[in-house]
Amino acid sequence: MKRFALIAVLLLTLGLALAQEISGDWNGMLEAGGQKIRIVFHISGGESGLVTTMDSPDQGAFGLATRSTVFENGKLEIVMDTPPLSYSADYAEGKFKGTFSQAGYEFALELQREELPKAVYNRPQEPKAPFPYRSEEVVFSNPAAGIKLAGTLTLPDKAGIYPAVILISGSGAQNRDEELMGHKPFLVIADYLTRNGIAVLRYDDRGTAASEGDFGSATSVDFASDANSAVQYLQTRAEIGKIGLMGHSEGGIIAPMVAAENPEVKFIVMLAGTGIRGDKILDWQSNAILKASGVPKAELDKVMPINRRIYSLVLAAQKPEEARQNIVSYMDSLYAAGGLELPPGTGKDDFIQQTASSLTSPWMMYFLKYDPAPTLAKVKCPVLAVNGSKDLQVPSKLNLPVIKQTLQKAGNRRVTTKEYKGLNHLFQNCKTGSPDEYATIDETFSPKVLKDLRVWINRLTD
Repeated sequence: MKRFALIAVLLLTLGLALAQEISGDWNGMLEAGGQKIRIVFHISGGESGLVTTMDSPDQGAFGLATRSTVFENGKLEIVMDTPPLSYSADYAEGKFKGTFSQAGYEFALELQREELPKAVYNRPQEPKAPFPYRSEEVVFSNPAAGIKLAGTLTLPDKAGIYPAVILISGSGAQNRDEELMGHKPFLVIADYLTRNGIAVLRYDDRGTAASEGDFGSATSVDFASDANSAVQYLQTRAEIGKIGLMGHSEGGIIAPMVAAENPEVKFIVMLAGTGIRGDKILDWQSNAILKASGVPKAELDKVMPINRRIYSLVLAAQKPEEARQNIVSYMDSLYAAGGLELPPGTGKDDFIQQTASSLTSPWMMYFLKYDPAPTLAKVKCPVLAVNGSKDLQVPSKLNLPVIKQTLQKAGNRRVTTKEYKGLNHLFQNCKTGSPDEYATIDETFSPKVLKDLRVWINRLTD
């Protein structure tokens, strides 16, 4: 009996020693679609097990909670529900070598103790100091949310009153530069406009970088509240004249929300903004991106009806838990009937639970159900809506006509829409429009579009 007790103690001691051995920070560089993203896992724990949080500093995401962390026999398994992803690796010689899996895709990822520098890209449009304008770090409050938002206000370096633009980022946790894929489009836009006499306020999304708040529980309504607080802040600045909003992607949904309720918004620019309901956007988007990625038509014909059925379950549900249960039940029955193929290396339950979690987050449920048209009909100020012809995320031919027709039908005649040939969702000149190209393109934002934005704003504010 004593011998068995001694063995149990030795095993427990060995387990604690191994847990302590891997506790701490682990750094890796994820390479996907030409993009290099730093991933940091913070592992801690003891007798009750291991606990991990994850950072993606290049995407402005920190402290993401995981569901489980298991380290046994030299193998590490980390599973996260939101966003749904996992990491599986072997431990040897002080490093982890394994596979990072997300949304059915797998990427090799090696982790080390040493901190990694941020990847350097060739971005010729990215401005460098010194700048021929003033730049202020600012903080403004959103009283309704009880948070403070941090940003940068750039002002022409001359006395006077200037028109101002507030930049509103797209979906996902974005910093004030809307930094993604090694690009900083909002920095490029702000620099160009300010050099041409237009003040620009850009700010970190709530819960991102230097801004307070909880990003994970927020919807487009919350982000609209933040944007409206930015308008109220600019109204306190004596050098600011007419105030406009410029939103990219989801920001193009938020700008009309604010303008419809706040008459102090004198114009809006929708950069790849939407005019149709969210589920229809995602349906078209996923089909276009999968097709561009080389997925055969026969496979698309299997996948797309499943996606549409899941979207319909979300649309019909009143609460997230109802939608979640219905999605799990549907996917379970689909798997049992042989109609659901799992990504390589993914367990059935984990895949279904992760899918259900991602589609029933507060943001996703709101987006899938939201129809921009009724809000657009309330917008009375001038509107400029632009898209790229190769945008595979927000298709120009589906959205631009609806935006224009909705506004004009409601009596707004000050509407301009334009499709730019050969540009993608980020307004880069591209080959296919696939998101896989974003990081590989040196150009951050089309100079032609920048010029057109300046000319349109100046005509309104001269």
